[in-house]
Amino acid sequence: MPLSDDHNSDSESSRLSESTATSSDSEYSRQSFNSDSSSKPSSPASSPPKMITFDELMAAARNLTNLTLAHEIAVNANFCIKHEDLPQNSFAGTVKQIVHKAFWDHLESELNEDPPEYEHAIKLFEEIKEILLSFLTPGANRIQNQICEVLDTDLIRQQAEHNAVDVHGLANYVINTMGKLCAPIRDNDIKQLKATDNIVELLRQIFRVLDLMKMDMANYAIQNLRPYLQRNLVDYERTKFQEILEETPSALDLTTEWIKESIQDELSSTSDESSSSPGADSSSKRTISPTLVLNNGYLKLLQWNYHKTIPETLITDEARLQELREKLKQLQIIACVCLITNNMVGAAIVDVPDFAEQLKRISLPLLEGMNKKTFDLKEALDAIGVQICSKVNRSLTEKGLPTLDEEMQSNLMGQIAHIVEENNPVCSLIDKRIQFFLRSLLALPSFQKSMPTMPGGLSVIQTEMELVGSQYASIVNFNKQVYGPFYANILRKLLFRETPMGKAETGTATATS
Repeated sequence: MPLSDDHNSDSESSRLSESTATSSDSEYSRQSFNSDSSSKPSSPASSPPKMITFDELMAAARNLTNLTLAHEIAVNANFCIKHEDLPQNSFAGTVKQIVHKAFWDHLESELNEDPPEYEHAIKLFEEIKEILLSFLTPGANRIQNQICEVLDTDLIRQQAEHNAVDVHGLANYVINTMGKLCAPIRDNDIKQLKATDNIVELLRQIFRVLDLMKMDMANYAIQNLRPYLQRNLVDYERTKFQEILEETPSALDLTTEWIKESIQDELSSTSDESSSSPGADSSSKRTISPTLVLNNGYLKLLQWNYHKTIPETLITDEARLQELREKLKQLQIIACVCLITNNMVGAAIVDVPDFAEQLKRISLPLLEGMNKKTFDLKEALDAIGVQICSKVNRSLTEKGLPTLDEEMQSNLMGQIAHIVEENNPVCSLIDKRIQFFLRSLLALPSFQKSMPTMPGGLSVIQTEMELVGSQYASIVNFNKQVYGPFYANILRKLLFRETPMGKAETGTATATS
């Protein structure tokens, strides 16, 4: 997510300050589904349907951009602005190279004229002056006055009329000023500028280094903003989303559908349990736990088809959830490979130390990049099967035992290759155990730091599963904190609409527990 302009950082910070100045740092207190949350300032207000103007739509888009950017800065400690050049062999890269070369060639021809033509050079110094001034902090009056005095374009134009412009002198002043303002990481770039004699190449390199300095300033602003955002992010995100909802009443449609699907899943599950338990109460809808509904919805995000739009309240974490989904798929396959191998040849290699870890080390590199369209899972599983057979045979040879015969090797490789098939029994078993672990994790109180017991068959991926689980629980718990009031309103309407608001005795569970 790019920043719009470097000088927008200060204004963005002031806007964040205004929106959170009255916010409490205390953790969001959970609301009962029975309470009238509309009277509370943290609760989302309902809005009647209305026509949306283009300006309102753009305002909602800006709010979403600000919300997404603030969330990314706060939760991603590695978030920063990076300088990326266009690939030289790309169309855009080629066009940029041609246009830039034409500009600098034209400038060189102007400066080589007799007398030299300085107008384009003066405009460049004018632009350099504005960039240097943008780096200054409030109160830096002395250096500000000096920059304005030395790079006074009116004075430079007067000097140009008399062919008295010292272009190299101006460039050297700019370089020295950049050296005072830049981050230490740019010191080598400044040295290279001082060693450049050709004035046109020097100006070109000055703009390159100024671009890097602008990026450094933006990252410095992000670094300073991060602690403030982390303290106020819950209130800020909820306030911004409420603004989006007021400007775009349909901003919870996908979220409502997501929760509705989760309710249907819970109803189906309750119905199945009721049919297998004679005499069970058939009026299951009122006894559905809102917390279970939400947790079921969150679990579905780890199997989400990300070609389909994610619920609005989870857009800020879409990339992280997608990354966790891909990691879980990778871990699932590794657990399947280990389980199949252990079941088929476990007795022969039972005494080999850390054999399961060795299988994991074989599988991991071959499963890298599973999220790419070009990745061929069947080909990867075939390669894993070949390498595992080779590894098993080496271990058997070291123990003085006969190696696997061709039929056994073919069977082992075949079962590993069949993991890719839909409804594969081993894959389904491991998936159920992963889902059970994650469901147990979400059921724990958010303040509890310990992990639930790892189900059988997952011990080989326990360390990775606990790391993924920790990241996943962090995303879910924060999302509940921010959007709990919105979820509460949706769940109240979907689960308790036939019961008057003040009499919904069964709705005492909270959306954020």
